[in-house]
Amino acid sequence: MNIPQYDLKGKNAIVTGGTKGIGYAMAYTLAHYGANVIITGRNTQDGENASKELRSLGPNVKYIPCDVTKKDQIGQMINEAIQEFGTIDILVNNAGMNKRQMIHDVEEETWDQIINTNLKGYFLTGQLVSKHMMERKTGVIINVSSILGSVGIPYMSSYAASKGGVDQLTRVWAHELGPFNIRVNALAPGFLNKSMSGGWLSEPKTKQTLIDSTMLGRLGELEDLAGPTLFLASDMSSYVTGHVLYVEGGWVAR
Repeated sequence: MNIPQYDLKGKNAIVTGGTKGIGYAMAYTLAHYGANVIITGRNTQDGENASKELRSLGPNVKYIPCDVTKKDQIGQMINEAIQEFGTIDILVNNAGMNKRQMIHDVEEETWDQIINTNLKGYFLTGQLVSKHMMERKTGVIINVSSILGSVGIPYMSSYAASKGGVDQLTRVWAHELGPFNIRVNALAPGFLNKSMSGGWLSEPKTKQTLIDSTMLGRLGELEDLAGPTLFLASDMSSYVTGHVLYVEGGWVAR
């Protein structure tokens, strides 16, 4: 048998929102296993700090400022990435935001910000990067979703709607891009320390409730994303597409 290796050497990746949290953890994994990585974000200081840390792993890592709600900025970022690396082999759509609010407290502006960042931003970035991948007839797209793409939790209307959309984008893109040898999957984390969910996990009662309802009896860590990220990005998942991979300690199946 010719079994593929967990090796990303020679691959070039873009990770949107890759300067901290889940995005940084995924960028770290890609770089650790040999990929050159472009990380994007809106905070220049965060970006420069993160890229410096990631370069210590060996591969070429560069920060490019980008607001994923702006198509012109996405296009410029992609052009810079191609100029820097020559190709884009892996796209991780991760840039996102959230705000916990009761339905009646959600302002239209807040709804638009969350949907535009978490869903429209993925669409625009995937739309432009996939054109490059289609020309080369190869590529991997990983959309960062959430368990809230399929499970309802109070005060998460905007975020849950955006992640449900991400799951469906993933499935539709898998259909459309499969003939071009482009695999599209989603990674759906559960409750992780040091991530976007970290703020309300600081509430002891809430944190314990979540731990008690998770089959593995603990919250996730950013390091728990490393294996799933590498699997979806590498040739080890060469026959996997249109899939939403939950990384949540069994919480969804409770």
